Amino acid sequence: MSNEPIPLSKALASFDALWSPRIVTRVNDYDIRIAKVQGEHIWHVHDDTDEFFLVLDGELHISLREPDGERMVLLPQGAVFTVPRGTEHKPYAPSGAAILMFEPAGTPTVGDRHDEIPDHVDSTTGHALNI
Repeated sequence: MSNEPIPLSKALASFDALWSPRIVTRVNDYDIRIAKVQGEHIWHVHDDTDEFFLVLDGELHISLREPDGERMVLLPQGAVFTVPRGTEHKPYAPSGAAILMFEPAGTPTVGDRHDEIPDHVDSTTGHALNI
């Protein structure tokens, strides 16, 4: 990891792949990841960790399957939201977005359990790539 400031705009400009997070830095045992997203991701769940989202640009929707039923949260630019561990969720960005996520190092980007992975998701390892 770099010991210099990392301009997020420059890091985001360094790749075009959608739904393929890049690790920009680490804090203790946590990866700080950025991603470009557009359209739908997949329903998935992280059994042992919460998932933190910050919308850097655009708007992100997250559908959640909770004990009381399904609901959707809307995250405009600058908003944060944490999906609790064990909660099945599906992010989507109808018009595209840039997001920052905070997760334990090595957390699979498609969760521990998930729907079939479509072609637009980097499924080679299920893990974020380093910038």
